[in-house]
Amino acid sequence: MDKKKVRVRFAPSPTGFLHIGGLRSALYDYLFAKKNNGEFILKIEDTDRKRFVEGAVESLINSLDWAGLKRDEGVFLSAEVKDDETEVIASKSYPGVLEVGDFGPYIQSEKLEVYQKYIQELLEKGWAYYCFCDAERLEEMRAQQIAAKLPPMYDRHCLNLSQEEIEKKLKDKTPYVIRLKVPKNQIIEFEDIVRGKISINTNTIDDQVLMKSDGFPTYHFANIIDDHEMKITHVLRGEEWLPSTPKHILLYQSFGWEIPQFAHLPLLLSTDKKKLSKRMGDVAVEDYIKKGYLKEAIINFVALLGWNPGEGSTQEIFSLEELEEKFELKNVHKAGAVFDLKKLDWINSQYIKKLSLDELFEQAKLFFKEKDFVNNASDFQKTDEYLKKVLAVEQDRLNNLSRVGEENKFFFVNSGKINVSADDMRWKDSLDEETLKNLEKSREVLYNIDEQNWSLENLETELLKAAGEKRGDLLFPLRASLTGEKRSPSPFQVAWVLGKEESIQRIDKSIASLKK
Repeated sequence: MDKKKVRVRFAPSPTGFLHIGGLRSALYDYLFAKKNNGEFILKIEDTDRKRFVEGAVESLINSLDWAGLKRDEGVFLSAEVKDDETEVIASKSYPGVLEVGDFGPYIQSEKLEVYQKYIQELLEKGWAYYCFCDAERLEEMRAQQIAAKLPPMYDRHCLNLSQEEIEKKLKDKTPYVIRLKVPKNQIIEFEDIVRGKISINTNTIDDQVLMKSDGFPTYHFANIIDDHEMKITHVLRGEEWLPSTPKHILLYQSFGWEIPQFAHLPLLLSTDKKKLSKRMGDVAVEDYIKKGYLKEAIINFVALLGWNPGEGSTQEIFSLEELEEKFELKNVHKAGAVFDLKKLDWINSQYIKKLSLDELFEQAKLFFKEKDFVNNASDFQKTDEYLKKVLAVEQDRLNNLSRVGEENKFFFVNSGKINVSADDMRWKDSLDEETLKNLEKSREVLYNIDEQNWSLENLETELLKAAGEKRGDLLFPLRASLTGEKRSPSPFQVAWVLGKEESIQRIDKSIASLKK
């Protein structure tokens, strides 16, 4: 394989649902690979067993499949093998998960022997050392450093142990970790694709733990081994990993391996410019799906969290295919990206408007079923035809599928529950007698329209003809009597959805109240 071929990986930890920031990393990886005719790989970083969540691996894969981010290699729930030479292996750790590709395992917990081989190499080269310090000593050391206003770093106590002392402790099975021996007084420089040249003095870098006492590698060690073995050319990840990059470069140098190019993506911020975190509310992709955001809108929104199509472009709505064509890492921002829910709502509304009525109904029907006011409505008001009419009226104003029907609950009650006062029906300074006269006029118009002609277009034509120049006088009390609300869609739309019988009943109730 050509080593210069672009190869990127998304490497989530199975600690829960896919975070919205994780989706952005995966999306940028996918788009970068597509733009450069490269390969997009999914691996699972599951060495932190304390934070492991059952079912999270399957959930992560499902989320990527849902988003349409097709992988070339890595882990799959169902694999589409490209040719007979592509290796397919059933995961030992996760039933139903397959590993596809020639550079596996793609699940860290299944390659512990590989990490052990490489850590022994570092020990032999003098790039790593055993550390037998217990938690109590480390905590005391840390407290003293903080009290002295020094940055907390390991004091290299175990670096001074003799070979005999090390062998005795190993023989006695004293618990240990293995640390990176960071060279002192060196400058680590690298060119970040997003941030330009970065320089860090090794004196500020701690002797990072590479292998934990449970025999599992830390993130810092395992991800270097994985990326080398998978021939990763570009590492795209969040800005929070920037301080760790010099440690990773030192590891590459210790093995004499080629270093990939790094691109550190801007932080995701809340509207008050704080880092987006689970404590601030919904941050999982599944939360937004459940709230009624369309897949296309979520992907479009996430793509714009730190990227734009370039100078001079005002385009904000992008299909996945358009993103594949236009994405460039040079247009990724350095500054943090604000997660603005109002922007997501607006983008979602644009995609909702594009849907056909049948497509919208398919997306919205599950949300209708969750509404008590729909479940308690009459059988007629729960029919597909009726719900589609409600959607036809709401579509242009809807920014979230979970809001279906919420602003127009009057569609789901009968005339007996619509209560409207004379004041609510009064147009400007009209007298009650004038309101009554106009309601009776509206009733006559609607009564004379046959059921088969009960179309939105016909209702609007006939009512406007009857209103003449004084539209408000006729339409305002009609709308109020049909809805019982101060704000609602037009009376033509409301009558069209309600149907002839229900519309007449509501008008009759209002007429009766005015005659008392």
